[in-house]
Amino acid sequence: MRRFGVRRPRLPRTRAGRRRLTQAVMAACVLALLPATWLHLAADGRLRTTADVPRTEVAVVFGAGLWDGEPSPYLARRLDAAVELYRAGRIEVVLVTGDNSREEYDEPDAMRAYLTRHGVPDARIVSDYAGFDTWDSCVRAKKVFGVDRAVLISQGFHIRRAVALCGAAGVSSYGVGVDDRHDLVWYYGGVREILAAGKAAADLTFRPDPRFLGPKEPGVERALADASARAVR
Repeated sequence: MRRFGVRRPRLPRTRAGRRRLTQAVMAACVLALLPATWLHLAADGRLRTTADVPRTEVAVVFGAGLWDGEPSPYLARRLDAAVELYRAGRIEVVLVTGDNSREEYDEPDAMRAYLTRHGVPDARIVSDYAGFDTWDSCVRAKKVFGVDRAVLISQGFHIRRAVALCGAAGVSSYGVGVDDRHDLVWYYGGVREILAAGKAAADLTFRPDPRFLGPKEPGVERALADASARAVR
């Protein structure tokens, strides 16, 4: 009696057929890894630590999720790095960029509140409420906030993609990849980066506008002016 259902794919029966199948699988794996490899190479020489990153006026901190309205542990460590750089005098202004696509979820305001609690003056923090992904954040940093040079802060598994994309968007940058314990979330992030590299390659090829671009905003310029005014007092 014939069984109904999905047929299983048949494997090649000949040695030549199996060899061609193996070669095809290997080629597919290589092609899948090419974007991640390219991103890895594109950021070479641009990665630093909080101790040796060159002094730069602006730091960009990318959103990484909220837990009950507060920065997730991964996001908190990014913000801690920004606080460390500010206290050391290596940066003057922090641009926090994240998702505020719905009223009940506001990454930038949560990031701002965390930074002010840890000693960064509110006047030195600028919020980008439409940083829906890394490419959007980089393009908006350049086109909306007028950032030409920045220190980018993220986890190690993400920072190379951030440096490569911001470079393509016109923001010359150094990347600080914060340390984290290698837990399940860290490994998930590493695997996710392999998949995200494909989108990054498409962004670099087609250079789409962000989901929301909007008019230019003077927030970074005003924050830097505040920093300069206080420095001459």
